[in-house]
Amino acid sequence: MIIEKLQWRYATKKFNADKILPQEKLQILKEAFNLTALSYGLQTLKMVVVSDKNLREILVSLSYGQRQVADASHLLVLCIQDTINEKDVDQHFKTVASIRNTPDDTLKPFKDQLTTTITEMPSQKKIDWASKQAYIALGNLMTVCAIEDIDSCPMEGFIPEEIDKALKLDELGLKSVLLLPVGYRAEDDMFASLKKVRKPLTETIVDL
Repeated sequence: MIIEKLQWRYATKKFNADKILPQEKLQILKEAFNLTALSYGLQTLKMVVVSDKNLREILVSLSYGQRQVADASHLLVLCIQDTINEKDVDQHFKTVASIRNTPDDTLKPFKDQLTTTITEMPSQKKIDWASKQAYIALGNLMTVCAIEDIDSCPMEGFIPEEIDKALKLDELGLKSVLLLPVGYRAEDDMFASLKKVRKPLTETIVDL
């Protein structure tokens, strides 16, 4: 079943602008994002859900004219924090202790190690590291979309600085990394009926 769903999905080029995701579907995507497996368990990502059509029309020109941004049901913007420091580590372990009722002395060695790792990590490396986490979230969301019969189109083609300004992400301490319009494909999207092009497994898989 899952392979059939992955065969069904494609990078949707044209969305049906009149079809809107029901709230229960949108909630599934929110929860799937929150359950993404991330390095160290730190959640230094946020997902901004843009439903306002007028606002998304403004974003089209900042996305090199790609209409999916405005015509999809919703636009998901995957963002990283502009600052990652020991406070994030501290908050994470407070959450762990609260949810799992784990004693502080049990958590302290890992907490101290992670605090050192984060505080000694250069700023650019933090940005690179966090951005890679956003791609993990993207892959997770795309798979969940396929399972839920939701169309999507992963996008790197946009101007992050301008998107950040338009959405006032700087006020939230965020930087955009990826866009994922989600919704339902238009009936006349010619790309929907094209056969998926992939190399045979013998050329992509190495069994040892």
